[in-house]
Amino acid sequence: MDQPRIIELEHWMDSPPGQYIISWQQQQIDELIGNVFGYHAVQAGLPSINFLRANRIRHKIITTSGWFNVNGNSKPYSLVSDPECLPFESGTIDLIILPHVLECSSNPHQVLREVERVLRPEGTLVISGFNPWSLWGMRERMPGLIPRLPIPAHDLVSLVRLRDWLRLLSLEPGRGHFGGYAPLCRSSKWLYRWSFVEGAGHRWWPFFGACYVISAVKRVSGMRLVGPVWKSSRARARRGRVATVHTLGSRRKADLHD
Repeated sequence: MDQPRIIELEHWMDSPPGQYIISWQQQQIDELIGNVFGYHAVQAGLPSINFLRANRIRHKIITTSGWFNVNGNSKPYSLVSDPECLPFESGTIDLIILPHVLECSSNPHQVLREVERVLRPEGTLVISGFNPWSLWGMRERMPGLIPRLPIPAHDLVSLVRLRDWLRLLSLEPGRGHFGGYAPLCRSSKWLYRWSFVEGAGHRWWPFFGACYVISAVKRVSGMRLVGPVWKSSRARARRGRVATVHTLGSRRKADLHD
């Protein structure tokens, strides 16, 4: 993980545009994970924001690759770990949230491979990131303008590319959600004035939101639900009786013919 970039992202999230984006992401993630059940849930990255708050899984872990100032108290979180090498056994985690982790990693493919390894079958993955094809992302690529996002535009991962990565790892992606249609303003006052475009953007140009949130489910090939044994036994017995009656009927017809 790129430690300076993570720290810069943490500081940026305290700014008005950062709070604007986090507020939308928090709402979307709350809806996605509210009905995810299991035994273990993990959030990797952005430890100052609890994205697991709406989930009812009992054992929750927030991992971080360093030390952060949270609520004025400098302290480590439950687990100091790099998302490229998660310290969990394979197939033991029911829910994993990656808030802007892929953009901050020098090897996002390795992060997804680790996530696929530790997720149990039918486990849920939630990812958030900046949309490179939004007004915010395109502004960052315009020459002569001072960058305002904490992550370079060339490191942003589009939702289309992310879907391809997930499918290669047997992670079935759901429908992505876009949000943040206001221009990249520095002040809360101007962001509030542009808040009217949220509804129009979601309706008319939904793929140009400043960020996205997507969920995926780990699928294991060859798994299928098996019905109760008594159903198959009854079906075999019923087929046997039909064959017996047919045989007896044939013998009776043969006797009458003689």
